[in-house]
Amino acid sequence: MVLLRKGIPGKQWIGKYRRPRAVTWQMKRNMLNRLEREAENEYWISRPYMTAEQEFCHAAERRAQSWLKIKEGRFSTFPEHKYIADHLSHLNITKKWSS
Repeated sequence: MVLLRKGIPGKQWIGKYRRPRAVTWQMKRNMLNRLEREAENEYWISRPYMTAEQEFCHAAERRAQSWLKIKEGRFSTFPEHKYIADHLSHLNITKKWSS
């Protein structure tokens, strides 16, 4: 029955019945490199630089300083306050009080 099939239906590289790609030596090498890199990352992540007690709130002061810098930067570009008297002052040019 398998011999009666003419080939892979549709496009040969996509779909349910696609043709499988051949595994080359470069693909094996790249996979080994990725696995080695991942193993090294797991090694270094499993050994923390600081203990949990040292890490707790160790950067609070630096974060507060950076937040103040961001806040000051926002307020430095904030426009000056405008009052309604400044907007309507041009209406007072010919204003005369009758007595």
